[in-house]
Amino acid sequence: MAFDAGMLSACVNELKNTIVGAKVDKIYQPGREELVFVLRMWNVREPMKLLMSAGANTPRINISGLDLQNPATPPAFTQLLRKHLQGAKITGVEQLGFERACRIELEAHDDMNFKTKKYLVCEIMGKYSNIIFCDADMKIISAVKIVDLTTSQKRQVLPGMKYEMPPSQDKLNPLEETRMGFKEALVGYEGELSKFITGRYMGISSLTAREISVLAGKMGNWEAFSYVTDIIKNKEFTPILLRDENGAPKEYSFFPITQYGYALTCENTDSFGNLIDSYFGERERSDRIKQKANDLFKLIENSIARLEKKTALQLQDLENCSEKETFKRYGDLITSNIYALKRGMKTATLVDYYDPEMKEVEVPLDYRLDPAANAQRYYKRYNKLKKAEIELKKQMDISKNELDYLWSVFESFDRAEGEIEINEIRRELYESGYASRMKNYTQVKQQQSKPLEFKTTNGYRVLCGKNNTQNERLTFKLASKGDYWFHAKNMPGSHVIMFCDGMEEPPAEDFTEAAVIAATHSKAKGEAAVEVDYSLVKNIKKPAGAKPGFVIYHTNYSALAEPSKAVCERLQVK
Repeated sequence: MAFDAGMLSACVNELKNTIVGAKVDKIYQPGREELVFVLRMWNVREPMKLLMSAGANTPRINISGLDLQNPATPPAFTQLLRKHLQGAKITGVEQLGFERACRIELEAHDDMNFKTKKYLVCEIMGKYSNIIFCDADMKIISAVKIVDLTTSQKRQVLPGMKYEMPPSQDKLNPLEETRMGFKEALVGYEGELSKFITGRYMGISSLTAREISVLAGKMGNWEAFSYVTDIIKNKEFTPILLRDENGAPKEYSFFPITQYGYALTCENTDSFGNLIDSYFGERERSDRIKQKANDLFKLIENSIARLEKKTALQLQDLENCSEKETFKRYGDLITSNIYALKRGMKTATLVDYYDPEMKEVEVPLDYRLDPAANAQRYYKRYNKLKKAEIELKKQMDISKNELDYLWSVFESFDRAEGEIEINEIRRELYESGYASRMKNYTQVKQQQSKPLEFKTTNGYRVLCGKNNTQNERLTFKLASKGDYWFHAKNMPGSHVIMFCDGMEEPPAEDFTEAAVIAATHSKAKGEAAVEVDYSLVKNIKKPAGAKPGFVIYHTNYSALAEPSKAVCERLQVK
């Protein structure tokens, strides 16, 4: 669902009851198109985080519980906001008409310490989303996205300009529609009701329009339409999250949705802030990782492509080495029949004593050489291919290990949550021999990221590495010999440790849950079932000179586990 005007109305209603009267304590800009205001209310002990995002795929405004990582150096827009709004008081929050635009009014102090009004306008409009900072007269001071004539001919967003709403789409405000106006407009319309609604009225998403169409089959067209508009007018919102069979968020709404039947589960959440966090959190994390690690993606993708091409050529050369036994056989047959042969012969028909039926075989000869030299010629070709085969197998093993390693690094991006994890991956690649392809990288002392933490049904602590650096730290530094180690069999994935702390062996249920965590955090997470190896940590060894995260073990058990995001979310400690 798009973040439509109805959803924004619900969020603004929640913000009015939550942040009006709060003071801006801190301002951060975790991503290029998102802002976080840390707010403090005099009667609330814990601070709140107001998240505003102008991302094309994740535009929103809500009270957020997401732990977003901030850049080491604040961007210029952040510094500007800190100068004007640090310590400011939020005095109002409103939706501008029934548009997808929200205006926050703040009471700040100027350079002379006089009170002054400032405004932040958060426009939730897909790829045209923006966060615009204005003065008391609604003149633009700055914005997350500066829009000039080269970007848009219709509307510019430039410092010094008076703020204007985005161009109108010449649609009606659904909250102002009357029964008569609705019915008259519908007379003669033969298309789908949902398309009629989205084509005539502003601020209504396709999801909401389809739901009105479904409800119309039970209660009538106007009754279904007014049922939804009355929810907005009377502020009787319900935060609804729709999940698929795997527990993944698929849709969200401000009122109950029935159009999907049993295909999606309708879940009431306790607030619109948590609803939006649940829906957008994973998507935004993925977008942020792609943005910050674009150079690493290219490096790894190019390296994988190069190695796969190299491996294909090695495999072709290895197939050519299969001729070596034929050359040895020819050499042996020439040697055993050497007195029956003479120089000048181009071929020799000899009994093949390697064949159970002792059939004759025609052996090519070099007429310029005597029989002994012809035999030696074949033996040399045999030995050359034999040595080449041994070396090729070694090189193919090296290539396979390198490919497995690169895939394990690629897989770790799925578990990265921010800049700290990206920097760990960057440093790992640098130290693993990719320095020549990372010319702009400089090593600096950096903060260590934390692994994912879970608690099993019976209370056992489980840690899951997000990348190879964490995997190694978990297995060889944090874990004790009596703890249990889990990993998807023969494929890239996380090291998972179940800490036993000297207690008795955990119940089978806890082993199953730890195996599910390992399966879900592996390359095979999309499979129906994954074989997971597990063993005591004391049995896990790292070969000398091996890449980060690579281990060997010989004493282990195996279990089939079904990857499940829902189980992991239920067990995760947040």
